[in-house]
Amino acid sequence: MRAAVVTTFGGPEAVEIVDVAAPEPGDRQVRIKVAAGAVNPVDLALRAGVFGGAGETLGLGWDVAGTVDAVGPAAAWQVGDRVVALVPGVTGPLGAHAEYVVVDADAVAKAPATVDEVHAGTLPLNGLTAAQALDLLELAPGDSLLVTGAAGAVGGFAVQLAARRGITVTGQARAGDEELVRSLGAADFTAEGVAPKSVDAVLDAAMLGEPALEWVRDGGAFVSAQPGRQPAPVRGVRTEAVMVRADGARLADLAALVDEGALSLRVAGTYPLARAAEAHARLAEGGVRGRLVLVP
Repeated sequence: MRAAVVTTFGGPEAVEIVDVAAPEPGDRQVRIKVAAGAVNPVDLALRAGVFGGAGETLGLGWDVAGTVDAVGPAAAWQVGDRVVALVPGVTGPLGAHAEYVVVDADAVAKAPATVDEVHAGTLPLNGLTAAQALDLLELAPGDSLLVTGAAGAVGGFAVQLAARRGITVTGQARAGDEELVRSLGAADFTAEGVAPKSVDAVLDAAMLGEPALEWVRDGGAFVSAQPGRQPAPVRGVRTEAVMVRADGARLADLAALVDEGALSLRVAGTYPLARAAEAHARLAEGGVRGRLVLVP
């Protein structure tokens, strides 16, 4: 099978398409024939060497939508099931950007029935990151939340999920994204570079760090969407970062919200797997609204 990997660090040209043996599922695992999977900033970071692993073959891709192709012992899935899954980790030789991928059965959820596989392939990583970040904030209905990077993938999901919980959301993004951010459920909008009102909490999807921390009231909460990117706590503000984890049950809840029309999936464009380097280059340029998706 074909897979996108890096063997040396660098720019988009470091992405290689290689032929490797298809993986076999073990105990409580399933193999998925990949139909689609989004390219995310974490893939660009891995390609550039942020996570280390020099001299190794590292697989790219965390998001997968496709069909169960083979089932290991004690895995409660059937061949032919349409599924989505998060393929966690940044150090393995194979990722989700491949023709087949093996994942633990409890990382898998039924794919949303109301969208195609390209859209479904944008859900796992960013949807779970947003949901798990909101859990860390521990907000109640009526509390106020600022989401930075609200027009992006994680930020957009966070706005929708928080608004659904009855949280009063202010979205921060480029001035031209106000209509989009409000359509996702934000009650208020603040353009980049404009200081918003004080809020109970910030979900920092734009990685602003300390400047965004200043917008949290004393004793509030701050969560970064990237591990290690949270600032030190001040004024009694609790600061954390979300370390996204695979969770099939939670992913199933998100898929159900998609089918209810309560969670929108945005695709900015598609690329065949063979052109993965082009997708990396386009994402690196910035300004992408929605996800770029690879289709094997």
